[in-house]
Order: sequence, then C-alpha cells, then structure tokens
Amino acid sequence: MPRRTEIATALAAQDDLYTALRRLAATLPDLTLAEVRAAAPAPEVHRLAGVDQGLLQAVLRAGAGLAPIPTAVAVRDWLARTTPAPLFLPEIAASSSLALLTRGEHPDMPAFSDHAFDPWFAAKGIAYGLGAYGEKRSVYATDQFADSASPERRTIHLGIDVFAPAMTAVHAPLPGKVAHVTYNADPLDYGNTLILTHDADGVPFHTLYGHLSGTLPTLLKVGDSVVPGQVIAHLGDWHENGGWAAHLHFQIITDLLAQTTGNFFGVGQESLWDVWQSVSPDPNLILRLQPGRFHL
Repeated sequence: MPRRTEIATALAAQDDLYTALRRLAATLPDLTLAEVRAAAPAPEVHRLAGVDQGLLQAVLRAGAGLAPIPTAVAVRDWLARTTPAPLFLPEIAASSSLALLTRGEHPDMPAFSDHAFDPWFAAKGIAYGLGAYGEKRSVYATDQFADSASPERRTIHLGIDVFAPAMTAVHAPLPGKVAHVTYNADPLDYGNTLILTHDADGVPFHTLYGHLSGTLPTLLKVGDSVVPGQVIAHLGDWHENGGWAAHLHFQIITDLLAQTTGNFFGVGQESLWDVWQSVSPDPNLILRLQPGRFHL
C-alpha cells in the first residue's frame, strides 16, 4: 500500500489522532508532520491544525521510538549537577508541609478552586502545602482541557504546587532571563504568569511560575536577567491568580513546543504521559524535596 494511502486510511474518522499518529510513526520510517498533513483526509487535517504542532512532532518521535524532546536528557543531567537556590524562605525542606492530594486522601478538603479551602488549610497550622507532579485530577475533566485531536482531557498535573499565604515571596532557583510576563485571564488558568529561560551548558530550557500576584510586572520585564535567590514574584490571591487558593504552580519545560504567548500546558493527557514527562520533567529536579513530602 502506498504511504499516502496508508496514512489516509490510518487517520480517517479516528477519535484519537494521537494514538493513530503513534501507530503510524511506528510502522512508517521517517514519518513527518508535513507528510501527514499532505496525506490525511480533510477533516483530520483540520483537527490536527487546531493542536500544538510541536506536541504532534513529539508524538511522532515517541511513536518512532525516539526521545519526544531530544534535549530533555541533557537538561535533566545538567540539573543533577547543579545546586538550585530555594524557591521559598524559609525553605520547604526545613519547614512543616502537607501533601495536598486530591484523590480522596483528604475527604474533608475543599477543592483548590473553592474559597472554603483557605480556612481548611489555615487550620492545619503548617507552612506549606504540596500538590504532586503526575497526579490525575478530576478538576481538569472539562472541555477547557481538551483539544481537537482527541476526546481525552488533559488531567495529569505537570507541575508541583506549593500552597502558602498570598504575597509569599518566590525566589529564582537558577540564573536566567525573563521570557514572558503574562496575565492569563481565563477561569482556572494561571492568572499572572512568569516564564524564565535558562542555559544548561548551551541547551535552553524554561521554568514556569503560575498563579502569581499583580506585583509581577513591577518586579520583572521581558529580557531582564535574574540571579539565584532573587525575589521574582509573590503568590497571588484569588482575584489575580486564575481563581485558586494562593499557591505557586512550578513547572520545568524542556521545549515550549509551538506556544509563544506566555502560557503553557499545566496538565497533559494520561495516554501521552511519556511525551509530557519529556516536555515537562519532574520539578523536584529543582526543588530537591524528599519523596515523602508528597505522600501522606
């Protein structure tokens, strides 16, 4: 069967185009996104056009048995050789904390988007609450967290959350430059958002700080350099952080894919977890907290 026909047949009327692309890339050597777009039926071309093109490239690479993001291993290795500065003072590791798991581990815990969370958390009398990387969260099972390539919602958390009072200072963990200072205004989005670019021995990568205070644009502007330990932001309150209890969403990004507006995916599809781990590896590579901090 000609490649063009094989591509068209494999993609036609598929609910989950990500899975279909993986399978194609596993059977067709050197499959490219341009080749897919040229051969796919018109409805599927339209659906693929509505998806981040960098993510599609990463899915094709994964299907072919390659690293979804070629530079991800180099970034991880560099971080392992680096000593980051703490994001918060006093340091989380030297303070009391509680794992804020959302799968029924705290039956009485209000949702992070419920104002009742604040008095619940305050009553715990701890310095920091920690939301886990890789956790599947039902709060994201809405249309806002889906795309045209698949009916699957993005429900797997790509960052680590650190809960503390609004206006708690956030410090730069690494030297870097400001890539984006943005207000992402949609409900349950990041609100005030900062993205820094870092250099891992010639390999660029990024860190994202979401749910920040309106002080952000008074502290930094695009192009500014930051040094480890510098105050770069404060935790935002409900009205300015996307509608959440005060916390930081902290995320590593090895590749911004096709995102250019100062926003980035904070959750990913469970079926693409291997891809998303390459795009956004565990932020504990920087936080350096004991694994027990994320468990009850």
